[in-house]
Amino acid sequence: MKTTQVLALIPARGGSKSIPRKNILDFAGHPLIAYSIAAGLAAETVDRVVVSTDDEEIAAVARRYGAETPFLRPAEHSQDNTPDLPVFQHALGWLAEHEGYIPDIVVQLRPTSPFRRVWHIDQAVFRLIERPEADAVRTVCVPFQNPFKMWRIGPDGFMQPIGVDLGVPHEPYNQPRQALPEIYWQTGYVDAAWRDTIMEKNSMTGDWILPLIIDPSEWVDIDSPDDWRRAERLLKNGEITLDDLGFEIRVIG
Repeated sequence: MKTTQVLALIPARGGSKSIPRKNILDFAGHPLIAYSIAAGLAAETVDRVVVSTDDEEIAAVARRYGAETPFLRPAEHSQDNTPDLPVFQHALGWLAEHEGYIPDIVVQLRPTSPFRRVWHIDQAVFRLIERPEADAVRTVCVPFQNPFKMWRIGPDGFMQPIGVDLGVPHEPYNQPRQALPEIYWQTGYVDAAWRDTIMEKNSMTGDWILPLIIDPSEWVDIDSPDDWRRAERLLKNGEITLDDLGFEIRVIG
């Protein structure tokens, strides 16, 4: 039986705005990006861990912690408003053209999720292999707020319930949570897709997306200085440990 080739790709551009240079800032003793690299290297299903960056310093740090940086991402794919798709298509196109390397599955590991459990990476890949008719797998969790109870404010100044638009006609905002449809929030914690989904369907997910449900407490995303301080405190206080996450961080060179 053919071995499934799995590439973990970590996008890490140099021009982050919310926390400048965040990908290589010290986070509880290591650069932030080192946590995603270590998780990818520890995953049973992952064959290669590649960092896509436009920044020489980030590339050097990534190599120091064991990732590959076979190319630098072009500037046109490294803007503030650049979506994921062209970044991944560039990486996959470069690897195919210059190395003849064509993975079957691509896993996205965003550096802003340092507390990623290794087994969630493997579970995402296994789910995709078990359901080859799917285009992708995404981690989701039960949201902290239920969108059926949210509102818009109309031009006349009165509130309009979003839940009605979502299919609950009678006062969704007054319903108990248990009476409302189950809703899940995509976390960006682990995404896995077939290479063909990205390259042939021109999508990061395609149309048929499987969920990998995680507990909300397992998802920590760093998008602001306050997020950074809270997350670092969890690690320094021992509320989260690397043993919990299933990996060690090693300096390779």
